[in-house]
Amino acid sequence: MRILVLGGTEFVGHALVETALAQGHDVTTLNRGNHAKAAKVTSLQGDRTKPEGLRALEGQNWDVVLDTWSWDSYVVTDSVKALRESARSYVFISTRSVYQFPTAEGADEGAPLVEGDPEAGRDGAEVPYGEAKRGSEIAVEQGFPESYLHVRAGLILGPRENIGRLPWWLNRIKRGGDVLAPGPQDLPLQYVDARDLAAWTISAVERGLSGPYDMVSRSGHTTMGEFLSTCVEVTGSADARLRWSDPQAVVEAGFAPWSELPVWIPPGPDHAGLHLSDTSKVLAAGLQCRPVQETIADTWAWLQSIGGEVQLRPDRPRPGIGPDREAAFLKPNAE
Repeated sequence: MRILVLGGTEFVGHALVETALAQGHDVTTLNRGNHAKAAKVTSLQGDRTKPEGLRALEGQNWDVVLDTWSWDSYVVTDSVKALRESARSYVFISTRSVYQFPTAEGADEGAPLVEGDPEAGRDGAEVPYGEAKRGSEIAVEQGFPESYLHVRAGLILGPRENIGRLPWWLNRIKRGGDVLAPGPQDLPLQYVDARDLAAWTISAVERGLSGPYDMVSRSGHTTMGEFLSTCVEVTGSADARLRWSDPQAVVEAGFAPWSELPVWIPPGPDHAGLHLSDTSKVLAAGLQCRPVQETIADTWAWLQSIGGEVQLRPDRPRPGIGPDREAAFLKPNAE
């Protein structure tokens, strides 16, 4: 197939390009040219937020468009308008944040959605992440009503992660000493490796799948205990000691779940919405999730290859907690 990837240089976009190339597809990318282009890729330059940003696409045709856009909806709307006569189908890498939060335990693709406007952001107003993604979905549905695919991702981990969640835990544990480990240890987690997301998406395109699919592992693919103990094992940290702490005590101490303690959310409605969803549809459609040990080991290898410091996305908060706050919390609870 002839595949156009809008973006294609960072994290999920990079995984999509690499997977498509490995499957023998003809790949073209359109981006601002801020990163080195992949080998064997036709690289076009254009800033989708600018009036002439899509001009490089004129006069060409593709079988499918893969779009990872995460900001204002109008940008996807303009892309859809520019491509609906020159592409057969459109795949949008969306998010489970398009559902009204918190979603109920066991929710699936039928959960209530947030409002979305395909023109959101054109006037310069700030648009919440979930609403921006939903507005983009609507634009895709309108432009490709019979041939669209929404890949609604949950937590995404793996090599090249530019949010910094797993890299923060790996660097923290490698530093060693007493590590604040928010419990309970058997807390189920739900995520997807970016490479598994990409493999399923390219396969879904090849098979002509359409409609929305929640893209995340089964609940309990790993647990908080296995996740952090694997980080200890993979980094080879000689003196890292996981100090498992009661979740209520962690929250009452002012630590922000998800952001200051990445991946973790204490038991309750918010945890159910993010880590207890029903993903039977995508699993039945062939999603295969590699073991957590492989995701963590490969992320650590990549992190070491770049010197340990990740170039984080500027639109997301820096994850993690400082050592002084961590030590102050753990000291009174020392055994």
